[in-house]
Amino acid sequence: MALNPIHPLRQLDGAGGQVAAKLERIGIAHPRDLLFHLPYRYQDRTRLTLIGELQLGQDAVVLGQVELADTQSRGRRRSLSVVVSDRTASMTLRFFHFSAAQQRGFLRGGWIRCYGEVRRGRHSLEMVHPEYRLYAERPQTVTEASLTPVYPSTEGISAALMRRLVAQAMDRELGGLNECLPQAVRERFALMPIHEALQTVHHPPPDADTEALVAGTHRAQQRLAVEELLAHHLALGRFRQKHKARHAPAFAADSGNWRKLRAQLGFKLTAAQRRVIGEVLQDLQTPAPAMRLIQGDVGSGKTVVAAAAVLRAVDSGYQAALMAPTELLSEQHRKTFGEWFEPLGIGVEWLAGRMPAAARTQALRRIAAGEAKLVIGTHALFQEQVEFHRLGLMVIDEQHRFGVDQRLALRNKAADGGESAPHQLIMSATPIPRSLAMIFYADLDISNIDELPPGRKPVQTVALPNSRRPDVAERIRRVCRDRQQAYWVCPLIEESDKLQAQAATETFDALAGQLPELRIELIHGRMKPADKEAIMRRFHGGAIDLLVATTVIEVGVDVPSASLMVIENAERLGLAQLHQLRGRVGRGAQQAACVLMYQPPLSESAKQRLGILRGTGDGFVIAGKDLQLRGPGELLGTRQTGLQQMKVADLARDRALLPKIEHIARTLHAHEDGSATADAIIRRWVSSRETYAEV
Repeated sequence: MALNPIHPLRQLDGAGGQVAAKLERIGIAHPRDLLFHLPYRYQDRTRLTLIGELQLGQDAVVLGQVELADTQSRGRRRSLSVVVSDRTASMTLRFFHFSAAQQRGFLRGGWIRCYGEVRRGRHSLEMVHPEYRLYAERPQTVTEASLTPVYPSTEGISAALMRRLVAQAMDRELGGLNECLPQAVRERFALMPIHEALQTVHHPPPDADTEALVAGTHRAQQRLAVEELLAHHLALGRFRQKHKARHAPAFAADSGNWRKLRAQLGFKLTAAQRRVIGEVLQDLQTPAPAMRLIQGDVGSGKTVVAAAAVLRAVDSGYQAALMAPTELLSEQHRKTFGEWFEPLGIGVEWLAGRMPAAARTQALRRIAAGEAKLVIGTHALFQEQVEFHRLGLMVIDEQHRFGVDQRLALRNKAADGGESAPHQLIMSATPIPRSLAMIFYADLDISNIDELPPGRKPVQTVALPNSRRPDVAERIRRVCRDRQQAYWVCPLIEESDKLQAQAATETFDALAGQLPELRIELIHGRMKPADKEAIMRRFHGGAIDLLVATTVIEVGVDVPSASLMVIENAERLGLAQLHQLRGRVGRGAQQAACVLMYQPPLSESAKQRLGILRGTGDGFVIAGKDLQLRGPGELLGTRQTGLQQMKVADLARDRALLPKIEHIARTLHAHEDGSATADAIIRRWVSSRETYAEV
């Protein structure tokens, strides 16, 4: 019988079975991982402070002698009080959790070194539960040679134990750590050697720039952040190479159904749409899987680009799948594609999470038999029981709302599996600035629809304080009197469906009282999908004048007669989300408007955001400004598995590093050992759980 191998972490003193298991839960599986488990703050234990010089709120190292150790009681709460003095004054150490043995250790006249925060006590200054060490005689050295790191930890692993484990790992592993970046690259981009960077971060000298270390902007931290960002860029590039080596169906060079649809559309394609359609269709003629991101502003016409690709797949004998993040958006796509495709005799199937069992069974049968040429749905598309007959194309809408693993699950629905993969077309109405795209979408070709259809009027945008609510309500009355419709959106900064629903309900009640003659309804995230869909159908059909909503309507709702958007607490939202919400109006011929209501006083950042929204309707410009103001979190979404969970790099803080990454990658590719270097960098930073090569 084979013996279980000893866990690598057990090599470290103090990393027993339970500790090793807890470390693994926070991503530390090997001593070398501890080298890259960086401090989030530092304590200055390099200086000794006399008790008489202590200041309230100060973190300090004190050396003194024990005068008294006794227990005290306040009601049911007992504490151990230890009086310590030096030649200048005395202070109290207080412990609320202690043992009898611990109490016996405080011998009168013994020496003690302690570190903690200075607080005001009943009779003197105090430290509560300080870190301390006892000595029989006065110690010669009581301060540290460097700043003391404080590491992210988990329950059951103390700060002191984590420091001890990292120190052991540094002693054992740092010497054997390879320097991945060639010297020429380090010199060209002024990067510290990896050993020096790690030594500085884990054991900064007393004269280190503490503010820079705490802010994460020290040269040592930036050196590590560059390498980590580079690793993700290289990993996605590797995935692109591997994926392109797989087989995909080469679609026919022509599509009769696309020519028919173009003749029936009733509108003329823009030059940008024609250009992007050409790029997409060229991809689909090759036997390597296409992976293209279609970026286009709200209303730029991405859906018709997807239709051209779907018809090319269908005319070549394959199925296509379109995945949307919400049932509302998938329902919108079902309606649009149904209107376009049914006259062509092409079956469109809708697969939702809460379909009746009988309807679902029939849908699954039609998909498996190949009768359904286009299948539209949400996450339900990649459930285990869904089997495609011949999947050749995936279209993913609003991709930043999906995790990488979800893209993988749908792609693996390709009927023959193995080395074959369907083509992928990914659409986003949130443009990604190039500096981010080269890191996080290095596996994709990118096409931009940077032109709106002719005749589209810019949405007039104004910002008003909450005190103008009566004026805004009166404007809604006038708009609806002219047989137009309006939205009133009630977002909250808290990510809580319950709180958002409450805020929307209160607003709904108030507006119903102010505007009794209007047909007003409420929609929020805590409602049943069927109820939400019914309300949206009535709104689309003109049976509702004013829709009070949470941000559930951010994407997917296309109501041409909706011409007014009111957004409460607009100062709390980022530019990208505000722009998405504004994009719900202005789909018809009438002039549309967006009112950004805010609660004064506005912060400087909020003033900038609202000013930018008033000044431009260009989503590409807005995306660039959003990156500057808030970092990439909002642009990329929060579910980019493997992209957001970085060990060192902070996307908002380190965005100035992004332009360097592509230059370094090109330099590495030109280096004679570039491939081996890339392998080493990827292994160091991209864990096995983040398998880009499988996405």
